[in-house]
Amino acid sequence: MLKKNLFLAFILASVCPVVLQAQQISPTADQIKMLTSQWTGERFPDGRPKVPDGLLKRLEKVSMEEAWGFLRNKGYHNQFENDWIIIDDERVMTGRAVTAQYMPLRPDMNDLVREIGKNEGRVQAGGTNSWPIDVLVEGDIYVADSYAKIVDGTLIGDNLGNAIYAKSKRGVVFYGSVRDMAGLSEIEGFNGWIKGHDPSFIQQMMLTTINYPIRIGRASVLPGDAVLANKFGVIFIPAHLLADLVINAEFIMLRDQFGIQRLKEGKYTAGEIDSRWSEPIVKDFLDWLNNKKDLPMSRQELDNFLKDRNW
Repeated sequence: MLKKNLFLAFILASVCPVVLQAQQISPTADQIKMLTSQWTGERFPDGRPKVPDGLLKRLEKVSMEEAWGFLRNKGYHNQFENDWIIIDDERVMTGRAVTAQYMPLRPDMNDLVREIGKNEGRVQAGGTNSWPIDVLVEGDIYVADSYAKIVDGTLIGDNLGNAIYAKSKRGVVFYGSVRDMAGLSEIEGFNGWIKGHDPSFIQQMMLTTINYPIRIGRASVLPGDAVLANKFGVIFIPAHLLADLVINAEFIMLRDQFGIQRLKEGKYTAGEIDSRWSEPIVKDFLDWLNNKKDLPMSRQELDNFLKDRNW
């Protein structure tokens, strides 16, 4: 009965978050656990999945196409968004999503949000756009839907950018805008994927929720999703799929590396490499793997992966 009641409370919060604002700005840890119930690993105190740092590091080398293809094969068709302005497009950013939603200002609702935030002990000085920053920890990426508002829609400038990097050692993904691009670009290690920038200050906007499901363009994002952001776009990976996605992508990279090497050596034709591999090629590839010293995954991970491999 308790689980059923929590589920009903979460559904109410998801369908109409404003109703729940009388009680909380963010879901409870139990509600986030229910939302991300397929994740069975470690979690943060707020309930978000805590995908391992090592996997996030390995994710940096995964191509957008490989990540996208894996998720599509699993039935996740709405995880990618592109056409970004990027502060430093030569760097890749991975991390765990902390989500926030903004809406056009409505005074009565904004007053309610501020009152709830006061009761929850959230800082009252300045705007509510600092509240998501306060909950960040190292490895988090601040992901916000600010409905693509550019003029008067700037969620942060360089002051808040420094605060974000100090807490998360990452950056932001905003379906909206920022101000002071020059100052943000000078924060060493900080990066951002945004839809625009403008000199104006944030006006006529309000924060509504933190760590609820949000929409980023054509992507659905849940708190704790693994984020891969590079010059080719941003993809949001359900936490429970991250480990399989990474090792599948790494295996494809190894196959490609082997195939290119053998083509350069003239051992096989392009047709042989591009089609289903024959038993001699599979054996050659497995021998090549056994002798390879710089594997991207552990030997045990590779062995476990190969057990289920259908050539």
